[in-house]
Amino acid sequence: MTSPDVVLDLTADPAELAAALVDIESVSGDEAAIADAVEASLRVHAPHLEVIRDGDAVLARTNLGRASRVVLAGHLDTVPVNGNFPSHRTGSPGDEVLHGVGTVDMKGGDAVFLHLAATLPNPRHDVTFVFYDCEEVEAARNGLGRIERTVPEWLRGDLAIVGEPSNAVVEAGCQGTMRVEVRCAGTRAHTARGWMGSNAIHALAEPLRRLASYEARVVDIDGLTYREGLQAVRIAGGVAGNVVPDEAVLAVNHRFAPDRSEADAEKHMREVFDGYELSVVDSSPGAPPGLRAPAAAELVKAAGGEAVAKLGWTDVARFAALGMPAVNFGPGDPTLAHTRQENVRASEVRKVAEALRAFLR
Repeated sequence: MTSPDVVLDLTADPAELAAALVDIESVSGDEAAIADAVEASLRVHAPHLEVIRDGDAVLARTNLGRASRVVLAGHLDTVPVNGNFPSHRTGSPGDEVLHGVGTVDMKGGDAVFLHLAATLPNPRHDVTFVFYDCEEVEAARNGLGRIERTVPEWLRGDLAIVGEPSNAVVEAGCQGTMRVEVRCAGTRAHTARGWMGSNAIHALAEPLRRLASYEARVVDIDGLTYREGLQAVRIAGGVAGNVVPDEAVLAVNHRFAPDRSEADAEKHMREVFDGYELSVVDSSPGAPPGLRAPAAAELVKAAGGEAVAKLGWTDVARFAALGMPAVNFGPGDPTLAHTRQENVRASEVRKVAEALRAFLR
């Protein structure tokens, strides 16, 4: 297991570097050790970079005076360990599979970025590397938000690449997400005299019917297909086993295409649940594909010429809100993220590293 005070060899095989990062436990809120290792390693192996520390985030950048700047961003934290720490490997030499918490989400991507930081001192774009904390918890704790408040100039660029797992394919933009609560009121009564009350849980039948018959939009934006979604995710209500409930709440998650603003999404929710009390619990905007930006088009070409829509929300939306085109591009299958079975092929880590090297070189 790697000790957090050991300087990592950033010039090594990026797949080996990914394993070393996985072996530094870094559950959200406990990233100090991995941030220490990343900072020390950058100062040793990338002396050409300006390096600063912001809490448990580490930022580094070139200052070559290039005409454009690319931001490579990856979070250092993971979800809680679930019997999948430290790392282990399966497969044959040359086709190894790395298993462990964070292999997919997203220390494979972090390893690629750190390797490039040390081995690409003269890129054709200026590059900013952002390794941040607390992505896997509530948005208010996300390190990118703090960085935007404390050193916002470090997040500026002409293209942002977030190293979230994308099966080594460029995933452009992302969906927006909104959670709403639909609240139904009733009147309490004894269940033996139920006709004297009004059952709030029963009143949810109509909102649930609307959800069951809802037909989600499928939207084409810049040649990419975004599928929207509307799903009930929780029902709360009830007083006691012999009481007609006077309140019930239905929680609904809306995933919306990036051609909708948050205001548009809320308006749509109020239309779907017209006649019912509705409140927005939380909301995050989507991000447009951004593939018309020259740097984004160059990245797609370097990555094999294919791009797909991101179905889900990622921090690309934070960069899009800053006026930058942003994409996801990293090794690993996103469907394995947050599972005990997290694993990534070493060859895919190397593939992403080579694609980004070709794009930046």
